[in-house]
Amino acid sequence: QLVESGGGLVHPGGSLRLSCRSSGFPLSDYAMNWYRQAPGKERELVASINIPGTFTNYAQSVKGRFTISREDSKNMLYLQMNSLKPEDTAVYYCNAVRVVPKSDYWGQGTQVTVNS
Repeated sequence: QLVESGGGLVHPGGSLRLSCRSSGFPLSDYAMNWYRQAPGKERELVASINIPGTFTNYAQSVKGRFTISREDSKNMLYLQMNSLKPEDTAVYYCNAVRVVPKSDYWGQGTQVTVNS
């Protein structure tokens, strides 16, 4: 199970830190992703981090503003979001992926709203 937290309402230019906690499985066995889905749009990949966190990748729209990180000892994944824009408004989901053996988990999502 994955549980996100940290969403909320923030003004443009503000910051939020999303957290995702795993339970029932060790986060250290999984590559991790943050996705988001805005109303009327498809779910998009925002950021990815490998095991053990030595490589990260970001969507062009968030590069330089968002930072993904992981703390495997605590089974925690984070997304630090700075310089937020109204177009960042979406439900944000964390995702855990393992290739061998194949396994995939999703959180329930946390709402991020950016407006003045």
